[in-house]
Amino acid sequence: MPASAIDSTIFRAMFATEPMRRVFSDGNRIQKYLDFEAALARAEARLGIIPRDAADEIGRHCDLGQFDMAALVAETVAIGVPVQPVVNQLVRLCRDGLGEWCHFGATTQDVMDTATILQIREALALIEADMAGIADGLARLARAHRDTVMAGRSYLQQAIPTTFGHKVAGLLAAFIRHRQRLAEIKPRLLVGQFGGAVGTLASLGDRGLAVQSALMQELALGVPDMSWHSARDRIAEIGAFLGLLTATCAKLALDVKLLMQTEVEEVSEPSVPGRGTSSTMPQKRNPVISALIGAAAPLVRQHAGALLEAMVEDHERASGAWQIEWVAVPEIFCLSAGVLAHTRLLAQGLSVDPERMRANLDLTRGLVTAEAVTMALAGEIGRHHAHHLVADISRQVAATGRPLADLLAENDEVARCLDRPAIARLTDPANYIGAAGDMIDRVLALYEAGT
Repeated sequence: MPASAIDSTIFRAMFATEPMRRVFSDGNRIQKYLDFEAALARAEARLGIIPRDAADEIGRHCDLGQFDMAALVAETVAIGVPVQPVVNQLVRLCRDGLGEWCHFGATTQDVMDTATILQIREALALIEADMAGIADGLARLARAHRDTVMAGRSYLQQAIPTTFGHKVAGLLAAFIRHRQRLAEIKPRLLVGQFGGAVGTLASLGDRGLAVQSALMQELALGVPDMSWHSARDRIAEIGAFLGLLTATCAKLALDVKLLMQTEVEEVSEPSVPGRGTSSTMPQKRNPVISALIGAAAPLVRQHAGALLEAMVEDHERASGAWQIEWVAVPEIFCLSAGVLAHTRLLAQGLSVDPERMRANLDLTRGLVTAEAVTMALAGEIGRHHAHHLVADISRQVAATGRPLADLLAENDEVARCLDRPAIARLTDPANYIGAAGDMIDRVLALYEAGT
């Protein structure tokens, strides 16, 4: 019976995705081991190291469907790693002793590390598709709401006006950077492993590097400059990337939860019948998508930390730290896939209420524009004095409930500097959004250019 949320019959669709589970399934993992063995045999036959008919025979049996998984599980528990049981069955499947050429010059970690990289390559295709979908949703929101004025908030309080387009363009800019990061990481990451017992390829004499190069060519992976059995920065780096990526998703989810509060109600999650209903309160519509993102993203960051721990390995082949990756890599990718799938749904289906945003701006009776007034007065009476003057008037607004514009107009010192039309312009939130529109345009141009 499944025990973790990732594989749970009940929770699996909430915390992971089916395509990502398939990538890190036992079946795909073992098939990747077999892909390695078949590619190694082909490479060594091409170089004349093993017989061609041996490579052909090995390749014919590198098919998961020919393997006894129950026997493989039992032998793996006894040995502690799954590669030798796979190789043992492969040898037995081959005719006329040709299987004896299987795994020639390789070690267990060569197979497992390269298989992990092959799985990660498949996983990143899924990750990139979701990243593109999220960015597309954010771009459409930024474009549609370029000039939708709302309260910018600092310390959870209204600060000065901004636009909803500016808010989501900030997230889009982060996704553009994530796309750049991943493009930079992939050449470092998508590198195979083939070093033999302690990374020196001694068992192949002077042919080791030639086999290594031919093997990576077969697998369409980069050739390592050094064996990396105990240098795990590649795996830790992609874990850190997933931590960054999903933290950006969680920032969006947090803002959505806050903006969905009854007292705010400026946005709402995509409407799906039955989603977010309460078992006791019929009026409730809970932000369940955002809540799931907020629950899973911290777990991704915890796994990223675990992968950093796995970097601290002893000598040439580790005695325990490597095994951390066996747990953390599948889970970090599955959890990330769940976060990204939910974020994609959120970005592409978010409902925005511009009228409510405007109504919330008016809650403070103009105080959201106090900085605008201060800056206009600063040129006449000095910024420091203007700040204190407007602060005093703002306290009167809070005490009396009267609009800021009226109290400004009644103040003799302000009236000497600003007439009523000027005060009206300054206390209109739409007139104090600065370069927000230009920044949005700049980010959208970068997005459309594919930068």
